[in-house]
Amino acid sequence: MSDQSSFNPELILKTLAEHEVSYVLIGALAARLQGFPRMTADADITPATNTENLKNLAKALKKLDARVFTESVPKGLAFECTAENLVQSQLWNFVTSAGRLDVVFEPIGTSGYEDLMENSVEFEVFDVHLYAAGLEDIIRSKKAADRLQDRQDIIILREILKRRSDN
Repeated sequence: MSDQSSFNPELILKTLAEHEVSYVLIGALAARLQGFPRMTADADITPATNTENLKNLAKALKKLDARVFTESVPKGLAFECTAENLVQSQLWNFVTSAGRLDVVFEPIGTSGYEDLMENSVEFEVFDVHLYAAGLEDIIRSKKAADRLQDRQDIIILREILKRRSDN
């Protein structure tokens, strides 16, 4: 099992693609693809919630040796990755063979996958085609969460959007 210092987004994204998981990349990694300067040590995704996609996600998580992350057990707790188990919570924090992966079905300030897909931005990363949440949606979610780090991030994200509109 990997620790947080061995975050490998390439392996995570390629595994999700290999298993045909439909998702929107959210959080700092999605913002980073759009010019946000802060580094991150995890990937955050919002998957589509149809049964077939959840089965695909469960297979991808198994391939990544996903375990439930907790502060007291950083290497993670055993988790039976099934579609049925995934829908038991709105948020899963996993530690995997490729580092941290958080699965958030309905990020705060949004109504989930379909909502985030509306303004998503397409990227080709590590030879993987993916959708990332648009900066406006990232700001909307960070504003709703209203943590100190989110408030600081919003200042930078708004400046990125302003500079884009000025060009």
